[in-house]
Amino acid sequence: MAKKILIVDDEPDLLNVTVARLEVSGYEVLQAASAEDALEVLKKNKPDLVLLDLLLPNLQGDVLCKQLKSNEELKHIPIILFTASIIRVPAKVKEMGADDYILKPFGTEDLLSKIKKYIR
Repeated sequence: MAKKILIVDDEPDLLNVTVARLEVSGYEVLQAASAEDALEVLKKNKPDLVLLDLLLPNLQGDVLCKQLKSNEELKHIPIILFTASIIRVPAKVKEMGADDYILKPFGTEDLLSKIKKYIR
């Protein structure tokens, strides 16, 4: 059974490319363009990993990350942050409870390597 990954990002081009890369690599991919959409997806599906953009409309990625990590049913799910800014990222990752991060733009191999650290 394919491992399930939820991608939360409001950039359609990045979302489409990342979905295609992950599906070709054998993952089942769920998508959300906002934190609110992600919460709806999470009500129906329990992914094995979440790829989460920090800059989202309305509810920011850091707030969503904290919500997920404080939820008893969801806190075990690894979260890898997407970000274009390296400023204070390692400190923010720890502060939010995220498991890791990857800088935009990223290569497929870098992304797959990060994912494989948390799910097999």
